[in-house]
Amino acid sequence: MTGAEKADGLEPTRPSAKTQLRVGRLVKAHGLKGALKLELYTDDPDGRFVSGATFTLQVPESSPWHGKTLTVREFRWMNSHPVAFFEGVEDRSAAEELLRAILWIDEDVAAVRTEDDAWYDHQLVGLDVVRDGETVGRVVRVDHMPAQDLLIVRTQSADESREVLVPFVKAIVPEVDIAARRVTVTPPPGLFEDLPGDDDTESRDAVQDADGDPAADAD
Repeated sequence: MTGAEKADGLEPTRPSAKTQLRVGRLVKAHGLKGALKLELYTDDPDGRFVSGATFTLQVPESSPWHGKTLTVREFRWMNSHPVAFFEGVEDRSAAEELLRAILWIDEDVAAVRTEDDAWYDHQLVGLDVVRDGETVGRVVRVDHMPAQDLLIVRTQSADESREVLVPFVKAIVPEVDIAARRVTVTPPPGLFEDLPGDDDTESRDAVQDADGDPAADAD
């Protein structure tokens, strides 16, 4: 802090903490003029997709859009479906290059508000994962895949530590309690542990086949 700032009673400006918020995914080319239908991850699409809004793109490294941003030219609703036009996307071919791209924005952490059944990555990472009342691991990151989101859960046992990919769907993750710092999971058999193998059964069958039936052999 400089002497002038002290004299004026001013505090130095500190950069605000930022987090990335996922707001949409491009799912289908619409028409011939570069429009794209959106899958929305925000409850305020008309506010997020205003003309001039710019998004960071999550696309494969092989995509011509990798490392680039996307700016909204126009947003509208067509037959109740959200559709957007973007700068530099002038025809259907260009739109199809962006299919399955995920759109992210930077936002101040302090400004982020929690929506019902919607959480941001920084809220989920670090939560305990509870199954049948017992803690089985901790969320270490969230992977956003084209088909669905995955909670990456690190388990810890006396023998090993490993990562489990848990589909972030209601049937498997029925409860997220941010205040209690936990998520409840009801995973299918085999997601968190190896299922018993059929080796013993196969071995018994093999022994029976080898022994055979004496009467049958005699025939």
